[in-house]
Amino acid sequence: MTGGPHVVDDVMTAAVVSVGRDTPFKEIVRVLQEHRVTAVPVVAADGTVLGMVSEADLLPKEEFRDADPSRIAQLRRLDDLVKAGSVDADELMTTPAVTVESGATLSRAARIMAETKVKRLPVVDAARHLRGIVSRGDLLKVFLRDDEEIAEEVRREVVAYLFPGEPPPVRVEVTGGEVTLSGRVADTSRVPVAARLVRAVEGVVDVHWDVPGDTGDTGDTGAPHA
Repeated sequence: MTGGPHVVDDVMTAAVVSVGRDTPFKEIVRVLQEHRVTAVPVVAADGTVLGMVSEADLLPKEEFRDADPSRIAQLRRLDDLVKAGSVDADELMTTPAVTVESGATLSRAARIMAETKVKRLPVVDAARHLRGIVSRGDLLKVFLRDDEEIAEEVRREVVAYLFPGEPPPVRVEVTGGEVTLSGRVADTSRVPVAARLVRAVEGVVDVHWDVPGDTGDTGDTGAPHA
């Protein structure tokens, strides 16, 4: 992965398995087992994403197979009871599907996952046609960026902008995704701004500072640890 910011299209799995709305219950189970996934998108004939079927949608059939739930339990779990009697994807799927567009940023996808409490998202184009699928693990791939790649982006996008000069007054070192900036700057009020910008660089784990002001001090600026 090079450059930034990265978008969902950069990290998604393009070869995604899906099922049609008339796919039978047992076939859905087979697809999940064969491909070692816990959920699949349900798509229309034109590739439009209609919903998602997960293991959680399938389990009620086994749970209620020989059960005789009370009336109160039936009222509380009406949706699960309906799924227990379902026989195809059209009846089993959760709809509408929570999706993300392929051009969305990784942070946008992460927010959608957090807000909707899902582990993976179908990736769609503007017409909601299935393009791929993105998982939580895919979103973490940015933290595999090379340290020098991160350092170069910080130098180019942050240091050169906020602390111009030749040679640059601020040095950048990155180890394990942790960014350390050191040097001497005239305007320390820019340090908190730089901290926010550095943290926004994909792959950054933490930010450390050793940037004194122009008063002759050699210690830390006193800026809060980012």
